[in-house]
Amino acid sequence: MTDLDETMTGAEVIAHALKTQGVEYVFGVVGVPVIEVGMAIQQAGIKYIGMRNEQSASYAAGAIGYLTGKPGACLVVSGPGLIHALGGMANAMVNCWPMIVLGGSSDNDQQSMGAFQEFPQVEACRMYSKFSEKPTSMEIIPEIIEKAVRFSMYGRPGACYVDIPGNFVNAQVKSKTLRFRGMCPPPPRSLSDPGDVEKACRVLQSAKRPLVVVGKGAAYAGAHEEIKELVEKHNFPFLPTPMGKGVLSDDHPLSVAAARSRALLNADVIVLLGARLNWQLHFGRTPRFQKNVKIIQVDICPEEFHNNVPTTVALLGDVRNVIKQLNECYHKTYRGVSWKLPMKSEWWKTLQEKINSNAKQTEDIANDKSVPLNYYAVFDVLKKQLPKDCYIVSEGANTMDICRSTIPNYLPRHRLDAGTFGTMGLGLGFAIAASLHAADTARKNGTEPEKVVCIQGDSAFGFSGMELETVCRYKLPIVFVVVNNNGIGQGAGKEFWEGLQTTDEIAVGALPIFLSPNARYEKVMEAFGEEGHYCESADQLAKAFQRCLSRSNQNPSLINVMIDPSSSRKKQEFGWLTRSKM
Repeated sequence: MTDLDETMTGAEVIAHALKTQGVEYVFGVVGVPVIEVGMAIQQAGIKYIGMRNEQSASYAAGAIGYLTGKPGACLVVSGPGLIHALGGMANAMVNCWPMIVLGGSSDNDQQSMGAFQEFPQVEACRMYSKFSEKPTSMEIIPEIIEKAVRFSMYGRPGACYVDIPGNFVNAQVKSKTLRFRGMCPPPPRSLSDPGDVEKACRVLQSAKRPLVVVGKGAAYAGAHEEIKELVEKHNFPFLPTPMGKGVLSDDHPLSVAAARSRALLNADVIVLLGARLNWQLHFGRTPRFQKNVKIIQVDICPEEFHNNVPTTVALLGDVRNVIKQLNECYHKTYRGVSWKLPMKSEWWKTLQEKINSNAKQTEDIANDKSVPLNYYAVFDVLKKQLPKDCYIVSEGANTMDICRSTIPNYLPRHRLDAGTFGTMGLGLGFAIAASLHAADTARKNGTEPEKVVCIQGDSAFGFSGMELETVCRYKLPIVFVVVNNNGIGQGAGKEFWEGLQTTDEIAVGALPIFLSPNARYEKVMEAFGEEGHYCESADQLAKAFQRCLSRSNQNPSLINVMIDPSSSRKKQEFGWLTRSKM
């Protein structure tokens, strides 16, 4: 801190306030009026990651928030820059991740005059954030930033917005007039009502077909040890949501992910741990659930209870603490009585039958390594080489869904994907955040960084592919795999395109889902001085992936693997969505 008689610029005040609140990373795209803010952030010792698009920057800030529990920040310019960042803010709000956005804005004395990039930013951000504010003076900036950081983490996490008037950035303020509040403490961890916990135990005790659903809220809360004790002591089958994967290892014998539809359809008591009955869980309704299924829900947000279907027992509180309460209640109430669901029970028999059937069906498809490859064959090659501790970022339609069901996760918060909002375009932003976090964790622990592998469809890669330049500039050792089927969901081969000669013929003759055939995406990586690989066979892919993993301690790589344009997922009992006929 400077002497009280000295002055600070507005940019320095913002940077010092962020540093005081423990913000470690700022992702952004700078320009007028926030260039000096970015430089002040670096001078304060905060790591600034300059991105190529504000959307990717805001996705990265949200992902860092999820991985660390502390908000990442996103710095953007006024007007269009802020509008681009709204995608990441909305994604963070729906996924419940802490992040803050700092947006430059027009000078205060030019409001409503048609200033450069003038836009009602505070009002716009209120729809996408927990807190949106414009400081009325330079002296109050530290308090506004402390509140934004605190609001982003406390209760149900989410995005917050702080507006930066352009005339504040280089203006001077006396240091003695500033009030820098100390770092806000971590969020308080609440407990549930003991009577409700006892009721939940009784409901579970009476269940004949119990099921535990592990959501990303449980991953965020760090509740893996408590959940492990709960399911193992009672032989409860558990089902992870996409980003709940790894809270308990996917190869755990009590996992019923391979029998997802049957487990949800037939369970008589379902315990939701940091998961919501939204589209990802079919709203908890028939025909995907029993009409009279009993729901025990653990959530930090009381408004989440009774959504779509009635909650039988609502356990309000921090997921980790509430599960600990459940474990203690069982120990106290049923001491001396080892209550376990027998592995030979009818419930476990019907689940295991489906697990075995689905595993055989998937194995048969994966073993077909004929060219052109199918999705399952590609993922079979990858999973045989993937380290168990790697971060997996997955994005796309079939690419993401099939990857979720075929590539296992073994550690919590090591899978990042489109999430509850179903967002496309976040793959490279998420991968950048995961790589930075892996490096930080390794430095703290004195270990080698865990690898980051980003698996995307060709359509998904197109949303943010230029962030490869960011990856190379910051020397982030990420392995990218583009699963290329020439389209969105499915595409067409070269033969189809050879029949279209003009722009008009393509505009009316190519389906809206079709993309360029056999596009050489690996050349984008090569343009920035790193390795790209083009693969068509399983052997080529295995060799290229081994090469990329071996060099990923220092350098990024990209594999562009061609698959059959008509390849799709195997027939499912119930899909994620049923409206589209595609």
